[in-house]
Amino acid sequence: MASLSDTELSNKKLAAGLLGIFLGALGIHKFVLGKNNPAMIMLVVSLAGGSITCGIAYAVMQVIGLIEGIIYLTQTPQEFKEIYLDGDKEWF
Repeated sequence: MASLSDTELSNKKLAAGLLGIFLGALGIHKFVLGKNNPAMIMLVVSLAGGSITCGIAYAVMQVIGLIEGIIYLTQTPQEFKEIYLDGDKEWF
C-alpha cells in the first residue's frame, strides 16, 4: 500500500474500527481496508444467510465485526499498518 501519513493511518484505523463495531455484519470495515473478498463473504452471509436463518447468520457476522473492530482500535497505528494494510491478514 502507498505510504500513508500518521494522520491518514490513524483515520483509516479509526474508520475501520468504528465501522467494524457498528456495521460489522455487512463487512463495510473490510471494504475500507481493501479486503474485498472477505467483505463480500460477510455481506452475502449476513443478508442471504440472515434471511434463511431468521437473523442468526447476521448476528454471527455482527459478533465477528465487533471483535475485529475492537482489535483494530486497540492496536497501535504501526501494528495496524503492518498486519492489515501491508500484510495479507484478512480475518481477525
